[in-house]
This record gives sequence, structure tokens and C-alpha cells, in this order.
Amino acid sequence: MTTPTDFVLRGEHITLDALLKATGLAGSGGEAKLQITAGEVAVNGEVDLRRGRKLRAGDVVTVRGRRVQLRGP
Repeated sequence: MTTPTDFVLRGEHITLDALLKATGLAGSGGEAKLQITAGEVAVNGEVDLRRGRKLRAGDVVTVRGRRVQLRGP
């Protein structure tokens, strides 16, 4: 598996759809929603269908083999 890209949180959390947009894993909010509802997004190794899922430092998000590791501010 690929080495994860780090994403530094500005606050306590970020929602799953916002993370996909902020990291470029989705080109738009609509694309992020489609990826999430299609089951293409995993959080900590488990598929998550909630676009409003709150992600915190330590979480790892995977989309099509690309991984993002969340870090605290």
C-alpha cells in the first residue's frame, strides 16, 4: 500500500466530504458525495457512507488506493 499523505487539521475535526475536496481526492462536493455513497471511501480500513463523518487526528482515509493521514494542529 502507498505511503499516506499527511493532512494537518486546522481545528478539532473535518468532515469526510470536506477532506476529499481539500486534498484533491474529489474535484467538487458533488463528486465527494458520489464517491462516499458508492462505497469508494474507507476510514480506518472500514467503508464509511457518511459524508458528514467527523474525522480527527489519527484517522486514515483511503480512496482508490490513495491514503491520507490526519494530523493535529
